Amino acid sequence: MDGEPIVCPVGGGDGDGDREERRRDPVTGTMAERLTALLGRGVRRAARAGSSHDWEISYAELTDGTRLFVKSLPRGAPASGVLTAEARGLEWLGHGPGSPVIDVVAWDERILVLPWVAEREPSAPAAERLGRQLAGMHLTGADHFGAAWPGYIGPLPMDHTPSSDWPRFYAEQRLRPYLRRAVDQGTLTPSDGRLVERVVEAVPDLAGTPEPPARVHGDLWNGNVIWRDGGAVLVDPAAHGGHREGDLAMLALFGLPFLDRVRDAYNEVAPLADGWRSRVALHQLHPLLVHVCLFGAAYRTTVLEAARAALRGC
Repeated sequence: MDGEPIVCPVGGGDGDGDREERRRDPVTGTMAERLTALLGRGVRRAARAGSSHDWEISYAELTDGTRLFVKSLPRGAPASGVLTAEARGLEWLGHGPGSPVIDVVAWDERILVLPWVAEREPSAPAAERLGRQLAGMHLTGADHFGAAWPGYIGPLPMDHTPSSDWPRFYAEQRLRPYLRRAVDQGTLTPSDGRLVERVVEAVPDLAGTPEPPARVHGDLWNGNVIWRDGGAVLVDPAAHGGHREGDLAMLALFGLPFLDRVRDAYNEVAPLADGWRSRVALHQLHPLLVHVCLFGAAYRTTVLEAARAALRGC
């Protein structure tokens, strides 16, 4: 939270001509005016609530009382593609019946508008429903590993170049780029890098039975699961065609309430392949490398532990 929220009602002290000009401008208008132009609906107020990574967070309310959650790029920042990637990923993940991802209200290259969700305490029935929904989303499948749009995980670019070979895709497009970045910025030592490189080279031996591309969230830590009445909704994806074990491994990485219930219900719909437990560390290595790149050496020890555990799965 960056100080007190700034309430930005439509209107103000400017003349009608100035207000109309700002509504046409996606950068210089107030947030409420920008949302009015994007949605084509009246916005009663918008309040900035802080920031995350390279974007700002706001809450808005329409004149009919509908509440919205808004992510936007700072006014002076160039359009990077990060919000476009998130919006396209959410829409793609939402194509399957009963998908657990949040709906997209509207978006452009600078603003992403989502429904506001009233959070509730997690429960075992909600977790079981999430497990079944997650399995259904994965089974919707993908044409290939990767995606048809430029990818991001958090603020970092992620290579979505299509591939038909998951071990090569994971090694070269998910592990190696972030390993290099972490070593280059000094958060992993050259010796650390050599250990992780052993995992990169061993992915074909560690990968298990080949599976078709699944429609995965791609950044499914517990903070991207919002519990609500009757279930849960998933937000902030790094969506792509990937390995379904990756989403489940990431849910386990930082802990999720009722994870066993989620996994049991998932297995009822889409049983995991034999040996999946031995591959959890392999799938966790990618998000851990991303965390080292974003947050520094605090995650170094966890990366090395995951690398050693992955190698034990050989």
